[in-house]
Amino acid sequence: MDKQAEKILLDTFWTSAGWKSSPDAFSGENFDYAKSKGVMFDPLTITHDEIVLRLHELHQRITKERVAAVFMHSLSTKKVYWRSALSSWALTSGLPVHTYEQRSSVRPNYSSCGDCDFHRLMSDLEYVNYDLNVLNFERVKWGGIRLNTLLYCWLDLELFSKEEGFESTAEDAAILSRMLEAVQDCADHESARMLEKRWKEVIPSSKNERDVMMEIWGYAGLLVPRDTPRKRRGGSHDYNSVAEWQGNDGYSQEALEFYFGAFL
Repeated sequence: MDKQAEKILLDTFWTSAGWKSSPDAFSGENFDYAKSKGVMFDPLTITHDEIVLRLHELHQRITKERVAAVFMHSLSTKKVYWRSALSSWALTSGLPVHTYEQRSSVRPNYSSCGDCDFHRLMSDLEYVNYDLNVLNFERVKWGGIRLNTLLYCWLDLELFSKEEGFESTAEDAAILSRMLEAVQDCADHESARMLEKRWKEVIPSSKNERDVMMEIWGYAGLLVPRDTPRKRRGGSHDYNSVAEWQGNDGYSQEALEFYFGAFL
């Protein structure tokens, strides 16, 4: 990613005190430069059905091996904007080509579109003059926030498809192994928040980055609640995909081998 364009994107939304009360205008020399580097965008109008078709095309070119390799590469390099390609790929890889109104949700949890709802994807019928810049800001700053929205998954994989040259190292493999050991070290009753604290010692990252990484693992099927009694009441309001996870759920060996078998 072009460093100047990245800085322009971050400075548009963020200061040392946090979020800006209103983002900088999406115009001018800086915006035009960031846009020319594929980091910032004009407002987008697009339908659900168009996004689904674009995702289908992206999955013809993006393999699970590629998203796994870039996730590994991100661990030591701290290029957090590459991590959510794993969850975006996982959430949409089985999504059939469909229209928004083809199959309605009986009891929507995520979307009134039945297929999106089944795949835990939040989606709308259409997006009018939508600001993609804030989605990419969140992606670059923390690794993504709205991970299971259809629009984010498409943007994430679209930007990822333009990148190349990911090589993981022995350091990446060592970090992944320590992350897995931290999962195993969790007591049966410990929550996702306790795992986040354990990961603080094994991967160079901020709290927000670790939170996002756990959500990515949840959506990718690595951290999922098993059919065992809950050791703690309720879930964690800090999370979505791993809200109900607890220590004795561990991690999915099947999902681990599916994505990262070649790196272990």
